[in-house]
Amino acid sequence: MTAKAARQWGCVYRQAGRTIWMLKYYRDGRPIVESSRTDDERKAGKLLKQKEADIDRGLPVGPQVGRLRFEDAAKDIVRDYRVNGRRSLPELDRRIKLHLAPFFAGRRLSTVTTADVREYTDKRQKAGASNAEINRELAALKRMYTLAVQAGRLLHRPHIPMLEEHNVRVGFFEREQFEAVRKHLPEDLRDVATFAYITGWRVPSEVLTLKWRQVDLAEKTVRLDPGSTKNDEGRLFPYGAMADLAAAVKSRRTATDAWQDAHAAICPWVFHRDGASLLDASGRPTKDFRDDWKAACKAAGCPGKIPHDFRRTAVRNLVRAGVSEKTAMLLTGHKTRSVFDRYDIVNEADLRVAVSKLAAVGTSTAADRRRSSKGRGQER
Repeated sequence: MTAKAARQWGCVYRQAGRTIWMLKYYRDGRPIVESSRTDDERKAGKLLKQKEADIDRGLPVGPQVGRLRFEDAAKDIVRDYRVNGRRSLPELDRRIKLHLAPFFAGRRLSTVTTADVREYTDKRQKAGASNAEINRELAALKRMYTLAVQAGRLLHRPHIPMLEEHNVRVGFFEREQFEAVRKHLPEDLRDVATFAYITGWRVPSEVLTLKWRQVDLAEKTVRLDPGSTKNDEGRLFPYGAMADLAAAVKSRRTATDAWQDAHAAICPWVFHRDGASLLDASGRPTKDFRDDWKAACKAAGCPGKIPHDFRRTAVRNLVRAGVSEKTAMLLTGHKTRSVFDRYDIVNEADLRVAVSKLAAVGTSTAADRRRSSKGRGQER
C-alpha cells in the first residue's frame, strides 16, 4: 500500500455522544487513531493533513508524540548518563531534583516555550545562582530535548538561551601562600595539598580518587587510567625528582599501612581520612574536607582560595621553569593550548628576554645619538 493510498483513507469522525473529533490515518499500512483534542471539525481536518504531511517527510507521528512530560524526560537523561558511565551523574541528579524539577515538573516538554526558559533563568538568578551553574542546568534541559527528538517523542525543541559566563578564575598560589595554607590544614590533608600543588591534577576527580594500584613505588610514578580523566586520556607523572612530592607519597603509604595494620582491613585510597574516601556520595569533597580547607585558607590570610587554584599554579610553575607548553600539558592533563590563554599564563622568561632586547636597542640608539652629536661637533 502506498503512502498516497493510505492518505486517501484518512478521515476525521466523532463517536456517538462525544463532541471531540477523532483522527484516523495510516503509516506503513497500519491505522493510527488519536484525538484531535478539538470540537472544531475544520481544525481537526487541518491537523489530519499535517499528520499526513509529517508522515511523508519521515517525521515521527503518533498519539504519544508531543506528550512527553518532564519527569519522563528526566528519567531518560539519567539513564543516558548511567549507560554512558558519566561521572557527573550525581551532579545531574542534584540539578534536576533541586532546581529543574520544582519549576518544570508536570509540564509536557512540547508546551515549554523560550519565555518559560527565560522565566526559569530569572528565578535562578534571583536565588543567587551563578551564570555558570544556571548554564549547566540549561544544558541538562537541552539534552532532555535532544534525547526526546532522537527517540521520536518530540518534533522540535524551543530555543534555550544560554548566559554569558565571566567566571574565568585567575587565582594562583605563590609558594609562601601554599606553605601557609598547608601549615593550617589537618595532617591528612597536607599531602593532598602538596600533591595538587606540584602535579596540577584536578583535586576531586584525579587526586582524591587516586588508588594505590595507580602508584608504582619502585619506579616512583603515579598513573591515571585512560577514561578516568576529564579528557579520557591516561596520564603519567614521574615524582622521584620532586623531594616534596616523594615525601608526600611516602607519608601516605606509611599512614595507610598503619591504618591497615590497626584495622586488619584494606584501604585502596592514597588520600583518605581514617580509611574512608575524602569524597561524598555525589563525588564532591566531603563537608569535612571543605570546612577544613576554608578554615586553613582563612587562618593563612588567603580567604577565597580554592583547590583548583593549584591547577593553574602548577601550569604556571612549569612554564616558569622553562618546560615546553606541550610537555606541561601532558603532565597536567590539559588537552588544548587554550588553558594558557584562559589562565593568562605566559612564559615570563621569554618576556624578560624580550624586554632585555628592547632595553639593549634603546641603549644602543642613545649611544648612537651621542656619537653622532659628537661627530657633528668635531666637523664644525
